Amino acid sequence: MDSVRKALRAGDVEKDSYGRLSCTACGENLSTDSRPDEVWKVRVCPECGSEWKEIG
Repeated sequence: MDSVRKALRAGDVEKDSYGRLSCTACGENLSTDSRPDEVWKVRVCPECGSEWKEIG
C-alpha cells in the first residue's frame, strides 16, 4: 500500500481545488477508513477498491 503523497506524484490520485482526493482510474472521490489499531488513515476508492495510507 503506497502513501497518498506517492500516489499524487505518480498520478494515481489527484486533488481538486477544495483538497478532495479522487482516484484517477475511476474518477471517484476517496473515502476514509479509520482503523483504530494503526497510526494512519486509509483512503479507499469505493469503485475499484484501491487503498492508500495517509499519515496525519
